[in-house]
Amino acid sequence: MVPIIETRCLSRIYEKQQVLKDVSLKLEHGDMLALIGPNGAGKTTLLRLLDLLDKPSSGQIYFDDVDVTSSGKNRLRARRRMAFIHQKPIVFNMNVYNNVACGLKFRHEDKRTIKDRVEHLLELVGMSDYRKRDARTLSGGEMQRVAIARALVTEPEVLFLDEPTANLDPASVSKVEEILSRIMSEGRTAMLMVTHDMEQGQRLARKIGVLINGEILQIGSTSDIFFAPASTRVAEFVGVVNILPGTITGKEDDLAIINVNGVEIQAITELARGENVHVMIRPEDITFTRTRETSSARNTFEGRTSRVIPLGPLTRVELDCGMPLLGVVTTRSASEMKLMTGSMLYASFKATAIHVIKRA
Repeated sequence: MVPIIETRCLSRIYEKQQVLKDVSLKLEHGDMLALIGPNGAGKTTLLRLLDLLDKPSSGQIYFDDVDVTSSGKNRLRARRRMAFIHQKPIVFNMNVYNNVACGLKFRHEDKRTIKDRVEHLLELVGMSDYRKRDARTLSGGEMQRVAIARALVTEPEVLFLDEPTANLDPASVSKVEEILSRIMSEGRTAMLMVTHDMEQGQRLARKIGVLINGEILQIGSTSDIFFAPASTRVAEFVGVVNILPGTITGKEDDLAIINVNGVEIQAITELARGENVHVMIRPEDITFTRTRETSSARNTFEGRTSRVIPLGPLTRVELDCGMPLLGVVTTRSASEMKLMTGSMLYASFKATAIHVIKRA
């Protein structure tokens, strides 16, 4: 099937600075893609290009297999099939009903169509009882729900969302996410969402793209991004703090022996003996114990804690076992084990919990 949106080598230069570089991605019909990345990575710039508000410096944008990069007529046709929800909700100086209806009125839809669609959307976003309320008197979460209803009332094929819950309280975030999940389950609207909240991206999106310094470094499933990052830059951004350089010194089928600073780690990888690699271990995949225990984990190392840092319900543990390891335990477990700087601990992790990539 032809994707609803496709970009090819999209770049944007602004005031002699390259904000986006060779961005190529596809958004399928009815799919949801979340873009994550640090501040200044170019996420909002990319959204504005895809929504055809700005033009790229180079590259192409295709909407339903039609090139909409430059042609004014094609761009206008495509824009009528899109909608954009901003980080800060925008409402007009009118009641809630008319806020939602305005897009249909601009398109000169008949009164019956307007009434049916507006009532349906107000019900969907839980704002039916507010239809006569001045939209400017609503809370931030309520305004965002009105903005979502207004964006959806024209039945767009693509919905762009720029940090749609960034300024909302937890209850409002939960409500907005529930609405977006319902829209996605219907499968009629493709969505591309920019978010700083990586957990939100995991909850809502089928695919996640990582945009850093204007480049798409990886697009994949949640599992791909968070447990099999394609590079150290992606790994660092998604919280893989244990990134250790090593060399594969032995190999039997897919089980490799990797020398990391004189310590041998067993991991599952298709890479060959002699390869210089990076070993990646998520902190939550490391188990800490006071005594050496029998388990299925192939890797167990004794070390001394260099730092123990309570962080609310969790405690961060940094261990020196010939190589640096950082993990987390519950604060209750840390108390029960009487963890402190200088404590001797065993760290264990499975060979399957390790992600291995070639080292540049």
